[in-house]
Amino acid sequence: MNSSLKAFRIVALLEGVSFLALLFIAMPLKYIAGQPLPVRIMGMIHGVLFLAFVYFLMQVKSEKNWPMKKAALAFLASLLPFGTFVLDAKVLKKEL
Repeated sequence: MNSSLKAFRIVALLEGVSFLALLFIAMPLKYIAGQPLPVRIMGMIHGVLFLAFVYFLMQVKSEKNWPMKKAALAFLASLLPFGTFVLDAKVLKKEL
């Protein structure tokens, strides 16, 4: 049962890193340096990791019987820069 939670933690952290790379590396390269390719690459990576995040969130919600409010807050954390890192520190570490 903890294996899906561990996988969720890993995916959440990777999703957070990809989001930050997209916001703070790829987008400035596009708009300041005129190089759109990094956004296409990072955007695809981030999109796949976001979908994996949602998949594992639903799996963990089901296995751990998380209330809808907790799952919704975890989802909202994925939409904010640094949100998945806060989610990991405040919620996921305690679940293990």
